[in-house]
Amino acid sequence: EVQLQASGGGLVQAGGSLRLSCAASGFSFDDHHIGWFRQAPGKEREGVSCISSDDGTTYYVDSVKGRFTISVDNAKNTVYLQMNSLKAEDTAVYFCAVGWPSIPLLDAEYDYWGQGTQVTVSS
Repeated sequence: EVQLQASGGGLVQAGGSLRLSCAASGFSFDDHHIGWFRQAPGKEREGVSCISSDDGTTYYVDSVKGRFTISVDNAKNTVYLQMNSLKAEDTAVYFCAVGWPSIPLLDAEYDYWGQGTQVTVSS
């Protein structure tokens, strides 16, 4: 059974940092894209970042470029999202997902999803 376990969320002040983790079980990350998505109250889910486990290519939505860094540890089957310089507008539930997307940050192209982890940034 494919499972994704997201963790690392919490409450942080603006300007602070958090590191989210997404641990996979039941399959290998090989040849997949692993993405992070977020959904704020009253808003649609948006793609934040993704990484190709094959060649390490990364993608970021413009609003997090320079602040967030995605990385993968294939040996641990875990993907991380280091979030620095957090802003109030980063507050959302963050989800990790795995798939073979043709459009890297399009959530509809991801097949497996983990449960969300709440990130709250106080201003």
